[in-house]
Amino acid sequence: MTVYRENVDHAEIDKFESLADKWWDREGDFKPLHDINPLRLDYIDQHAGLIGKKVLDVGCGGGILSEAMANRGAQVTGIDMGEAPLAVARLHLEESGANVDYQCISAERMAEAHPAEFDIVVCMEMLEHVPEPASVIKACAQLVKPGGQIFFSTINRHPKAYALAILGAEYVMHLLPKGTHEYRKFIRPSEMAHWARQAGLEARHLTGMTYNPLTRSYRLVPNDLNVNYFGYFQRPSS
Repeated sequence: MTVYRENVDHAEIDKFESLADKWWDREGDFKPLHDINPLRLDYIDQHAGLIGKKVLDVGCGGGILSEAMANRGAQVTGIDMGEAPLAVARLHLEESGANVDYQCISAERMAEAHPAEFDIVVCMEMLEHVPEPASVIKACAQLVKPGGQIFFSTINRHPKAYALAILGAEYVMHLLPKGTHEYRKFIRPSEMAHWARQAGLEARHLTGMTYNPLTRSYRLVPNDLNVNYFGYFQRPSS
């Protein structure tokens, strides 16, 4: 059996554990996740098709994306290393009626137990919160079936991202709690692509995402990956 070193930043886990009761407050600390959720949900659905698919949500937190994918007709499993967000996610299922299987397990251990089991694997707004993002990407590649699709989203390590995602979002507009992000943990698109190639994945599409503070809306911008961006990859069929 493969033995994995724990790929967890406990300070990050504690940070999100302390905010667990706010996950489903659409005007609270997680408002940005609620605001971008339709955009990322449509991005996944348009490229992979969710109806009838077996989907794994890595780093699911309180289940915002997991529930949305289940409501689109997917069979969803959500995994996270934070017990408190998972407890909130399970509690919200009782209110929403969605059907999601939530588990407290790392992506690496999930890959050991369930290799090549999922049609789609998503890992959104999570890679910048772990010590070894390459290890998570490799695990996602192992979890998806041959021919299956994988979706990542993260923040670029670029001066514009520091200005907007940290100074702007956390300190000026107060869209996120202060300290949500650390600039040194941001990931350049070239790094994501390199780690994906090492894991045997093929790049299919990259697109940026921007926020308009006047309209308080998000949109995809294919030619601007300097701040938030999505990556769509595929495991070869053979």
